[in-house]
Amino acid sequence: MVAAVVTNSVFGFLRFAVMLAVIGAGTRTVAGYDEPQLATFVWAGQGLIGVVLLWALPEFAERIRTGDVITDLLRPIDPVWQLLAADLGRAGYAVLTRFVVPVVVGALAFDLYAPRRPVTYALFACSILLATIVCFSCRYLVNATAYWLLDVRGPQTAWTLTSGIFGGLYFPVWFFPDAMAIGLIVATPFPSVIQIPLDILVERGSPTVQLGLLGVQAGWVVALLALCRWVQRRGERKLVIQGG
Repeated sequence: MVAAVVTNSVFGFLRFAVMLAVIGAGTRTVAGYDEPQLATFVWAGQGLIGVVLLWALPEFAERIRTGDVITDLLRPIDPVWQLLAADLGRAGYAVLTRFVVPVVVGALAFDLYAPRRPVTYALFACSILLATIVCFSCRYLVNATAYWLLDVRGPQTAWTLTSGIFGGLYFPVWFFPDAMAIGLIVATPFPSVIQIPLDILVERGSPTVQLGLLGVQAGWVVALLALCRWVQRRGERKLVIQGG
């Protein structure tokens, strides 16, 4: 945890240095963000990495490869809900450690944007919860490909690249043309993990827009969890076909 916090904080300085260069090259705002909003976007984003656990850890995939997943299937709890409950507990701990520390470091070094509407804090908390579930679902699907592929390094690499580029980790998706940014937010789950929570936090839009963004996240939660259950059922059939 300490190593992750230090790493995220160091990369926070690097990412914000790039953002400052972008702002300095033109006007004092870029893609609708001013300097304090971009600072909050970067440092809160560095904290969110640990909360949503953006990288697809391969424990579940390894259990499928070795056959240990059979033990999970014998338990009276569905693997999807079992792993989701554990992930939400992990995320709750990460909020108090991996999220708070980078934000404090950023606040000590730069002028961060503080939400002006009290309701934003509640909306941001809800958005973090939904983002964690969306990210868990995506990671679960990536790991579940082990039912068919056994080696999931390819899907994991694809998830890491696409979630970072199209999810708002490396830069806000609003740096893309507006039509592309809106398409990514509505038609893909990636912005629901990082971009949407940060847009809510920096109040990029009215409360109505913020509620609309929460609705997008909620829609992806329902769709992805349903897809996880469907994939899990198909994976169990694959195990039976293989004689597992």
